[in-house]
Amino acid sequence: MITVDRKLPRPLHRQVYAAFRAAIVDGRLRPGQRIPSTRLLASEIGVSRFPVLNAYAQLLAEGYLQSRVGAGTVISSSLPQQTAATAPASAKKPPASVAPRVVARRCSILPPKEQLPWMLHWGSFRVGEVALDRFPMHIWSALVARRARDRSAASAHYGEILGHEALREAVANYLRTARSVRCESRQVLIVNGSQQALEITVRVLLNPGDRVWIEDPSYRLAWDVFSINGCQPVPVPVDAEGLDVSAGIASSRRARAAFVTPSHQFPLGVTMSASRRLQLVEWANKTGAWIIEDDYDSEYRYQSSPIASLQGLDTNSRVIYIGTFSKVLFPALRLGYLVVPTDLIDRFFIMRRVMDLGPPTLPQIALADFIAEGHFARHIRRMRSHYGELRRILADSLRKTLAETLTVVGDEAGLHMTAMLEAGSNDEEAARRAVEHRLSVWPLSRLYQKNRRQGFILGFGGTTSEGIPQAVRRLSHLLPTQKSRRSR
Repeated sequence: MITVDRKLPRPLHRQVYAAFRAAIVDGRLRPGQRIPSTRLLASEIGVSRFPVLNAYAQLLAEGYLQSRVGAGTVISSSLPQQTAATAPASAKKPPASVAPRVVARRCSILPPKEQLPWMLHWGSFRVGEVALDRFPMHIWSALVARRARDRSAASAHYGEILGHEALREAVANYLRTARSVRCESRQVLIVNGSQQALEITVRVLLNPGDRVWIEDPSYRLAWDVFSINGCQPVPVPVDAEGLDVSAGIASSRRARAAFVTPSHQFPLGVTMSASRRLQLVEWANKTGAWIIEDDYDSEYRYQSSPIASLQGLDTNSRVIYIGTFSKVLFPALRLGYLVVPTDLIDRFFIMRRVMDLGPPTLPQIALADFIAEGHFARHIRRMRSHYGELRRILADSLRKTLAETLTVVGDEAGLHMTAMLEAGSNDEEAARRAVEHRLSVWPLSRLYQKNRRQGFILGFGGTTSEGIPQAVRRLSHLLPTQKSRRSR
C-alpha cells in the first residue's frame, strides 16, 4: 500500500504522507486500524527512518493519525467510517450514499463552454488584437519601474476603492475634451476592464426579471452579464442608423435599461444617428430607464473626428458611460472606467467594495503618469494614423479580391470591420476551415439572436500592412464566388 520512488522529484516524506492520506481518504485504511511502526515501515519500503518520521508527524498534526499508549499509532477514530471522498469528478454516477453535486442555477443560464477554433487561434484578422509592437513599452516600463522604486507604501497598500485619484482626474479631463462627456473626477470609477464595469452597473441598477434592450447583433459576453444576473435581455435590431429605438419600444416599452455601442456598434460598425440618440434619451427620460453606453474603441475614427458620446446629450443623468484602455494601450493592462451620475456614486462605491476592494494601485499610478506626461495623447495620434492605413489596405484588398462575395460595412472606425456574406452562406463552417489557413475570423451569425445574417468580423489591429493582402487571398480560397455558385 505504501511505496516510494526515488526517481521522482517529490521528497520521500511527502510520498509516504500522500500514500497514507490517499489510503485513509478512499477507505482502504479505516478508523482505529493500527499502522506499522516507523522503524518497521522504513525497513519494508527501503528508506531511512527520518522520512517516515516526518510523514507520520504531518499526519498526526492534520488529525489523520493518533498515538495510543501501549497500542502504537492508529488511524484517527474521529474520522467518519465513510469518508467525504467520492468517486473522481469524471465518474458518471456518484455513490448513492453521497449527496449530489449542486451548483447555482445561474450557471445553467450561461452557454456551455465551447472550444471555438477562431477564439483559440492567433491568426490574421483575430478580433481584439492591437499593435503591441507599436506601443512605447520602454516608456511604460520606465514609468512602472520609477513608481515601483518609490519607498512609500502607497503603491503597495490597499488603494482607493473608486480608483487612484490622479488617474480619475486624468480620465475625467480626457473624456470632457475628447468625448464630450459631462463629468467630474468624483464621478469616475476605475475598474478592471469594461466587462467588470458592466457587471457592477447591472448589480447596482437592475433587479432579476428586469427587461433590458440589447443590440442585435451584439457582444456575447454583455448578453451573458445580463442573463446571469437574472435580467431578461430583449434583442433589438440594428440598422444603418444603429439601434432601432422604435422597434425596442414596440417590443418592450417598459424595459428598465438599454445597452448600446452608439459610437461604433459592435459588431456591425455603424454609428448611431443623431435622431436615434435623441429618441433613445427621450425614451429613457419618459420611462425612467437607464442607458448603458459602451464606448469601447471610439478613439479610432478615420474619416471624421471622433463622434461625441451619447452621455453628452443626457441632461437628466440617465446614461452610465463605460470606457476601456484595452484598445488604446494593451489588453493585459485590464483597466477601464465608469462615469456614473453624482447621486449614484455611493451605490457604486458600496458594490465595488463588495466585489474586490478596488483596482491594483501600481498600474494606475503609472498610467496617470503616462497620461500627464503627454505619452497617451501622442500614442493615440500615432496609432490612429497606423490603424487608418491598415484599415485602408484591408478594405481595398477585400473589394479587389472578394468584391463578388463580400460586402464591407462598418469600416469608418475602430479596429475591425464586418464583411457580409450573401444569404445561404455558412460563415461558421468557413471560419472553422479558415483556422487551417492561419486565419482567425469570427462568424457574424453567432452574435445574432434573431434573423441571423452571415458574414465575418475581421480584426486588423494586430495585422501588418504587408500581411493583409496575403491573408485576404487565403480567405478568398475558402469562399465560392458568385460565378461558381451560378455554375452549381
